[in-house]
Amino acid sequence: MKASHFEFLHGVRDELPILLGVVPFGMIYGVSAISAGIPASIAQAMSCIVFAGSAQFVIAQLIAAGVPALVVILTAFIVNIRHVLYSASVSPYTRRLHVLWKWLLAYLLTDEAYAVTILHYQKPGEDGRKHFYFLGAGLALWTTWQLSTAAGIFLGGHIPASWSLDFTSTLTFIALVVPALKDRVSTASALAAALTALLVIALPLKLGIAVAALVGIAVGLIMELKGRTSL
Repeated sequence: MKASHFEFLHGVRDELPILLGVVPFGMIYGVSAISAGIPASIAQAMSCIVFAGSAQFVIAQLIAAGVPALVVILTAFIVNIRHVLYSASVSPYTRRLHVLWKWLLAYLLTDEAYAVTILHYQKPGEDGRKHFYFLGAGLALWTTWQLSTAAGIFLGGHIPASWSLDFTSTLTFIALVVPALKDRVSTASALAAALTALLVIALPLKLGIAVAALVGIAVGLIMELKGRTSL
């Protein structure tokens, strides 16, 4: 029990620096949702059910533009498709867990929680208790996201547009990616994905995100295969 408690608190502690960028991100979503005409209760419920900042921003923008519901759902799916890659990455470490644990951790699997958790899983040591670390990191993020969303909803239009807090989301993702770049393959994949995202930024329905992810994966696979054949 002490080991599980330690892992849980370790996960919370490692997530704390990332939360500094999550707070303004959540507040901006709350403001955006209210500005788009989404009722406060629905905006907060979206943070609980969808629990994915980038998708929630897109949903709010599309609703404000009067886009049909089917297009909103499809776009949110495309934006969140990267979570399939996260799931595949952590599955070797969680496959022995009870199905209820898997459902809970799947719900808590976000960019920020994944970034610290996968690095922790990759460290030497017994994996038997590391899912408590995952739980701690995920719950710390979940709680912060709900509270910051509520703060944004409450403040509504009182945050001046001149603050331009939306840049914090970009800084948060950069802070997540950089520590994970430990070799040539991961660095090349990240650079390829970043350059592709800039080139295809004009694609509709946020398809640029999916295209950039696929290019990054392809570059990583090619470099891995070349590395193996040269051995």
